[in-house]
Amino acid sequence: MHPSPFQRGLRPAFLALASLSFVVVPLPAGAGEPAIIAAHQKHQKKSFTDSQIIDGFLKTAFGAEYHLAGRVDRIRKYEIPVRVFADGGTAVRKKQIGKVVADIGRRVQHLNIAMVESSAEANVTVKLVRDRDLYPTLASFYGEDRANEIRTSLDPQCLSGFRKNDQFEIERSDVILTTDNGDFTFYDCAYEEMLQSLGPINDTNSVPWTMFNDNVSMGFFDIYDQYLLNILYDPRIKAGMTVQQVRALLPQVLADVRLWVSKVNELPD
Repeated sequence: MHPSPFQRGLRPAFLALASLSFVVVPLPAGAGEPAIIAAHQKHQKKSFTDSQIIDGFLKTAFGAEYHLAGRVDRIRKYEIPVRVFADGGTAVRKKQIGKVVADIGRRVQHLNIAMVESSAEANVTVKLVRDRDLYPTLASFYGEDRANEIRTSLDPQCLSGFRKNDQFEIERSDVILTTDNGDFTFYDCAYEEMLQSLGPINDTNSVPWTMFNDNVSMGFFDIYDQYLLNILYDPRIKAGMTVQQVRALLPQVLADVRLWVSKVNELPD
C-alpha cells in the first residue's frame, strides 16, 4: 500500500491551509444507474447567459464550503501539471477514476491532467475506501474530533481538500471516495470531488445547474460546470487573483471559453 501524504508527515501543513468540500448524494431509485446518468446527460440544460455563468463561477471559485484556515477570497488553482494516483479500491473502480480524469482532461482546454502509476509522481491522491471505512479514514487524516464533527454536521459520501501555498497555487489535493454505494454515487462523487480538488471548492445552493450544489446530483461532467472549469484554467486567470481582477477579464475569457465548450460538446451555434 502506498503511504498517504498524511502518513508521509504532511498532515499538519495540510490542516493549516486546506479547504474541504463534501458530497451528500441522494441514492437514485428506479432505472438502472447507467440509464440515470444517460438521462441526466440528455436532459441537461445546455444554454446559459453570460450572467448565469459568471454568477456560478464567482460563487464556486471564491470561498470554501468547509474552511480550516487561510484566506478564501482569492483564486485557487494548479499552475503546474496535475497528476492523479488512485490508492486502494478494485481494478474496476481505478479504471473508472481513469475515465473520469481523461474526460476532465478532454473537456478543460488548458488543464494538463493525467493518471500516474505511483504516489510519488502524484499531486492528487484519490483514496478509494469502502463505506464502512470512510470515517476511520477521515479520523486517520484529520483526527477523531474533526472526523466526528464532519460526520455529525454533514455525513458525506465523499470529500476532497487541497493545500495551497502563499501565492494561492494548489500544491496537492486529496480526494476520498466510497466505492460500494453503486455506480451512480461513485461517479457523482468522483466528478464533483475531482473537480473541486482543482480549485472551485465552494458549494452553493443558489445555482441550480452546477454539481457544486448539494441538492444536485449529476454523475457526469455537465456543460455548465465545463464553463466554470474552463474559465478557472484559462491562462489569463491566475492563482491569487481577487474578484475585482477576475471580473475585469471575464468578458474576454468567457467569449473564448464559449467557443471551446461549444466545440468539445458539439453544441449548435
